[in-house]
Amino acid sequence: MDGPDQAGSSEAGSSEAGSEAASNQAFRSQAASSRASSSDAGGNERSSDELRIVVAALTYKRPDDLAQIIPTLLEQADSVDDPCRVLIVDNDPDAGAEALVSKLAAGRALDYVHAATPGIASARNIALGAAAEFDILVFIDDDERPSSGWLAALVSTYREFRSAAVVGPVVSEYSVQPDQWIVDGRFFDRRRLATGTRVDLAATNNLLLDMNQVRSFGLEFDERFGLSGGSDTLFTRQLHAAGGVMIWCDEALVYDIVPEHRLTRRWVLQRAFRSGNTWMRTSLEMAPTPAARTLIRTELAARGAARVLGGTGRMVFGAVTGRRSQRVRGIRTIARGMASPPSIATSKQRR
Repeated sequence: MDGPDQAGSSEAGSSEAGSEAASNQAFRSQAASSRASSSDAGGNERSSDELRIVVAALTYKRPDDLAQIIPTLLEQADSVDDPCRVLIVDNDPDAGAEALVSKLAAGRALDYVHAATPGIASARNIALGAAAEFDILVFIDDDERPSSGWLAALVSTYREFRSAAVVGPVVSEYSVQPDQWIVDGRFFDRRRLATGTRVDLAATNNLLLDMNQVRSFGLEFDERFGLSGGSDTLFTRQLHAAGGVMIWCDEALVYDIVPEHRLTRRWVLQRAFRSGNTWMRTSLEMAPTPAARTLIRTELAARGAARVLGGTGRMVFGAVTGRRSQRVRGIRTIARGMASPPSIATSKQRR
């Protein structure tokens, strides 16, 4: 999800903060109302096993995607037994999604919050704040489409393991047929694991969070990563390091719709570079001391060099044998290995 560059005066920043605060307060009031309505007619408290769930889709100037995903998310919310609301977090400073959400919200469990400060990390933190009255926060991207039973599968896995997070798979579907070079390089292939597998890293494109555990760890998304990307990588690495358990749910599948502008050799190689760069930056950020950062920097540089060497060998092997898939995957490995530990805001291209 692409976002605007950081810019604006202190007055603009104050205005954005005011807009976010007002929007957050409105949503929290709605959440409190929902919590009250979950009591039965006799005034009894909700079941001890009942979960208050909010599904958050972050968006930035994607009205067509938003118009498609909102009805699907509302269907998913209706499919679970627990009280569930859908929250659209709008990272457009002009609040461009508000009118569409208002139009679709009539009588539905659909809410809007404005995350006016540019940067996806800020928008993610707005979602965390808005979920203060909920037990479960589920993140999904606005350009994704959940499979049938997606939310129910996430919640079921959470109930079984009571983990700090549940992570689901993402499968890419292409808006146009990609170059065979890109297919051979497997640039959009992602991991699939058995349900119940513990993981130590996740993105927010298909992620359930236990808000009580997140709050107990005192975690939020680092807004220095807001424009460059990687705040979700750092967040989940910190969650794991703090002792939070993250469980894989392979049945909770979502489909990522890849637009045409991302199906270029330049874009996929930049993405591979950014992936390596993000791992280095988050590793350095998690180092406890300056001495540890120096050691990690040295180790990462050595690993990067090994990647470049290994990727070069694979690329040459592919060229000699005529196996294009080996050659392209070698190039992809080189791109990941060429990443270096830079200052926080390097690439403006985000996942």
